Amino acid sequence: MAETSFCQDVPGGARYLPIAEHGLIGDLRSVALVGTNGTIDWYCCPSFDSPSVFGSILDAERGGCFELAATVPAKTKQFYFPDTNVLITRFFTEDGVGEVQDFMPITGETGCEAERHRLIRRVLCVRGSIPFRTRVAPRFGYGAEPHTLRLAGDVAVFESEKLSLGLTATVPLEVHGPDARADFKLGEGEAAVFALDQLGAEVAPRRCPHMEAEEQFCATVAYWRRWLSASKYRGRWREQVHRSALTLKLLTYAPSGAIVAAPTTSLPEQLGGERNWDYRYVWVRDAAFCVYALLRLGFTGEAKAFMEFVTRHVSPGDSKPSGPLQIMYGIDGRTDLAERELAHLEGHHGSAPVRVGNSAAEQLQLDIYGALIDSIYLYDKWAEPVSSDQWDDVCELVYWVCEHWDQPDEGVWETRGGRKNFLYSRLMCWVAIERAIRMANRRGLPADLIRWRECRDTIYRRIHSRGWSETRQAFVQHEGSDVLDAAVLMMPLSKFIAPTDPKWLSTLDALTNDLVSDSLVYRYDPQASPDGLRGDEGTFSICSFWYVEAMVHAGRVDEARLAFEKMLTYANHLGLYAEEISQTGEQQGNFPQAFTHLALISAAFNLDRALG
Repeated sequence: MAETSFCQDVPGGARYLPIAEHGLIGDLRSVALVGTNGTIDWYCCPSFDSPSVFGSILDAERGGCFELAATVPAKTKQFYFPDTNVLITRFFTEDGVGEVQDFMPITGETGCEAERHRLIRRVLCVRGSIPFRTRVAPRFGYGAEPHTLRLAGDVAVFESEKLSLGLTATVPLEVHGPDARADFKLGEGEAAVFALDQLGAEVAPRRCPHMEAEEQFCATVAYWRRWLSASKYRGRWREQVHRSALTLKLLTYAPSGAIVAAPTTSLPEQLGGERNWDYRYVWVRDAAFCVYALLRLGFTGEAKAFMEFVTRHVSPGDSKPSGPLQIMYGIDGRTDLAERELAHLEGHHGSAPVRVGNSAAEQLQLDIYGALIDSIYLYDKWAEPVSSDQWDDVCELVYWVCEHWDQPDEGVWETRGGRKNFLYSRLMCWVAIERAIRMANRRGLPADLIRWRECRDTIYRRIHSRGWSETRQAFVQHEGSDVLDAAVLMMPLSKFIAPTDPKWLSTLDALTNDLVSDSLVYRYDPQASPDGLRGDEGTFSICSFWYVEAMVHAGRVDEARLAFEKMLTYANHLGLYAEEISQTGEQQGNFPQAFTHLALISAAFNLDRALG
């Protein structure tokens, strides 16, 4: 009879921990999700978009996991070592207190050492004595590729066709079929160390004795604290803002400067629904907004790295149906992100399908041009001037926008229900041209300003004439409709309309009445505006923070502060957010979501400034 995995032994007998019951660690190349029960149930190696090694968050049986927990009844508490991305999971038992320290060292090495991708789990008993058990059960290739396991001395070597991992431990390991296991007991002051390394032709297994684990722990803590010390934020919500900054940093891919939208795939926007997408890529829009948030805090290095990624990979290319730019790219700049379904995985809580790749890469989303050029404008203003080659690229994009801004597109929410004349797309085309004009004027750069201004003003008039609904007394989702959309909250934030303009204040009231629920904001009503997908969704967290900013700019500062404080209470125990919040207050969608955390930073910054 097969043994039952205790990674499924979660509160209430459920097979899956809730999405929010996880913390995040990483090494700027990949990440791991660690549950409050001590199980790593998401880890892709060697990079964000590699096939998963541990994926039990998407299939409790087939996905694979790295369990490490007390074997006696225990309460747990999870927290970050202050000002770092080192995660602590503490176990409280009748006979003692123990904790697991999880981290991935940030290596500055070159050559083979840079590819080690080490994941360290250090277990300590701080009081009394506690029995522990670990089960390391990788399932390579999203649980589809077989592997062998052998003990080479005291190293367990997991070998699949495309990837090999080495597990070293300071306690004896046993082989149980395809898994490595260990049972051990720690007394007060004692510790055990487990290190999982990627192996290769030039990277042999390397042990991780207690002294080395301590050195790596201290070096990792020092790295994160040194990085965070560059923050210029001194406002009221320092802890939340800095946790968001640390999270955004974890979502950066150091070798290229890319910033992924989220480190997971197919975590459902609705349990049991089909709104499950792969977010482990560089959305031009999301990454550009991240640049704004990081620049606000003083992290110019990350902004520069992304601008270099843009210069190398996101420069105007051959025009495709999606325009000269794709809406998203691989972390290495690749453009082929073919979407497929993994039918052998059941999905989180049975929410199928599980998808890898993303066919939305082929969509036309005109708003990305405004997001990208706005980030270039801010970088040029706050960090360092863009080069002449970069300016030439900007001009090419602006010329293209001037020719194509009035096309229908799939829009910011990537609907799969057909193209429409979305207001937000028009708005961000206006931003693209307007920011380019500002850059040209400020630096005396060559530009066809007469043509650009004429096009900018035409878009402005079009939005006011066709994006305004007399019936709703509000700006609406797309031309010819009366449907509301939270994306229009960006109108005053992008400086398109005065935040106290009567038409805007009327729109804000309409959005409050139709899309806001206790300060949480739905992006739109899929019943009123079909998006080509079945099911409903929760409130969209970036929209909730946009709502805060819109109220700040409208002078409703007390309301804005209350809405902001309410949103903070919906974070998980570590201050992390997924994409959405369900009707029951649970995190849903891919986790954690860069979009949400960058919007939190922006809202906190502007609310602080308004409060004085």
